[in-house]
Amino acid sequence: MPIELRQDCDFALLVPTSMGVRLTPPAGQPFHSSDTFHMQATSAESNVASISSFLGLPVKVLTTLVKDSPVARFIRDDLARRHITVEAKEVPQGGPWGYRHQFNLADSGLGARGPRVQNDRAGEVGRTLNVKDFDLDRIFGQEGVQVVHLSGLIAALSEQTSEFCLELARAAKRHGTRISFDLNHRASFWKGREKALREMFLEIAGVSDILIGNEEDFQLCLGLEGPEAGGKDLAAKIDSFKGMIRSAQAAFPSASVFATTLRQVVSANQHLWGAIMAEGQDWHVVEPREIGVLDRIGGGDGFVGGMLYAILRGWAPETWVQFGWASGAMVTTLLTDYGQPADEEQVWSVWEGNARVKR
Repeated sequence: MPIELRQDCDFALLVPTSMGVRLTPPAGQPFHSSDTFHMQATSAESNVASISSFLGLPVKVLTTLVKDSPVARFIRDDLARRHITVEAKEVPQGGPWGYRHQFNLADSGLGARGPRVQNDRAGEVGRTLNVKDFDLDRIFGQEGVQVVHLSGLIAALSEQTSEFCLELARAAKRHGTRISFDLNHRASFWKGREKALREMFLEIAGVSDILIGNEEDFQLCLGLEGPEAGGKDLAAKIDSFKGMIRSAQAAFPSASVFATTLRQVVSANQHLWGAIMAEGQDWHVVEPREIGVLDRIGGGDGFVGGMLYAILRGWAPETWVQFGWASGAMVTTLLTDYGQPADEEQVWSVWEGNARVKR
């Protein structure tokens, strides 16, 4: 049954995020042996939002930007091109050793050589995201939001961002906004903060309507027992994830949707790609299918973005995972790590396996 959404809203989707830029060598070359790079504005959360924004839904990003920074201007212009509204606190740089936007140094891999990614987050301005800088009663009450999407990456980035995500979840709950939470565990973010982050993640998960993550995310973020993550037997992974979800459903009864992607890497440019979603007591499984991959980064975000778009459109539940799978598969064919669908038909053509020329 479709998730009931508020109708009196200016925005379909709201995401808090820390924006940065990604540098990628052309033609699948390794970063260390390249001298020419493509630069794009990036964040996992804005990647999720882009599916809805390109398909015409009103989307807003909450973020922080470095005041008078040319990189911040580049980010603003890129999000505007994606049809995303930006509400941002501008933070003074504070001198040459002050704040800046993160840099994601990534090659896409080629054939038998897998991608390598390094995140340079020193001085990241996104770590200053503060609930005091945003009027949540205006955003959720006067403007209105149908779904807020929270990421474990932002929730664990700093003590300030943890409090920010908590307050967003609390405000969303007060105003009848649905909450999507992608657990996104990162061990380096959790080091030394395990107890506080566990408590915070449990609170957000406890009020969420949609929970997304793999076996490891559910175990490390929420303390649920489950099978060992990884492995190449995707059929076994489906069974293990179902067991994990049954435990999660008992622990977090407010959530009605649980989802994850399934991936087996044959080579950097050939993957088996699947997905699984529990909606209430019903299971919706996309058995892994072979997809061609130009750049795998962002495929998971595309899945989440496509699934949320289908929910926001009020479609039947079985289409949520289908549109999510196809959106994620489409993202892996692009140089950007976010989806730029021309229309719904283009995404559904991916689902149908129809790669014929459209004239």
